[in-house]
Amino acid sequence: MENRDLEQTLVLIKPDALKNSLTGYVLSQLSEFHSGLRFAAAKIVHVNRMLAEEHYAEHLGKPFYPPLLDYIMGLEHYPTEPQKRRVIALVYQGPDAVQKIRDLVGPTNPLVAREKKPGCIRSLGTLVPVKDATGKVISERMDNLIHASATPPEAEREIKLWFKPNDVPPLMQGYATAVCDALYYFKAGQLFDTFEPGGVCLLAPGDIAWTSDLEALRALRAGQPAACTLGAVAAKYLINEQRGE
Repeated sequence: MENRDLEQTLVLIKPDALKNSLTGYVLSQLSEFHSGLRFAAAKIVHVNRMLAEEHYAEHLGKPFYPPLLDYIMGLEHYPTEPQKRRVIALVYQGPDAVQKIRDLVGPTNPLVAREKKPGCIRSLGTLVPVKDATGKVISERMDNLIHASATPPEAEREIKLWFKPNDVPPLMQGYATAVCDALYYFKAGQLFDTFEPGGVCLLAPGDIAWTSDLEALRALRAGQPAACTLGAVAAKYLINEQRGE
């Protein structure tokens, strides 16, 4: 994104913040008064496993990866109440949006946040031990209330993972879009160009999509390497989709 005034960042208000009734506090801290930034988009998301895996793909193989997925999916905080499992996804926009939000939320580790930036959002979080099947502590999960993109490139990847272009007002769309000219269906981790029973239509001719997503779909359909995975493209179209995987 070349225009500083249009810089965007993704914020996720996580299940632990919701369970502890901290949503209002978080939003007040991120308000235009405190940040100088504007809302560009917002949605309430029931996080499916595909979306969780794509969001935390960089942590694949680490000991805390499985509990991290359960955490963002709401399984840890609402084990018996699936109707309460949700995340609030937000896009903020304005000059230096990524760094401004990072400064407001504080260090990733809640203990470090309390020591180095008391009063920041993540200072209200906690650490939860991660145990193996024998009960031995092998790692820890940071219940830090909120996610904020770390860099502008990460913000672009994450916003495109959680939001479709039409989730964002046209004048606030920070990334290139294009008109789709083909049919793309998704089922069981595979891409199809015709309807498959039980499949989901990702895009149809005339739909507006992120240009990078269309480029990836065209490459994948041609059997060529793509800049991102099929899951990274499909995940946003399966948000709150009952047939989603």
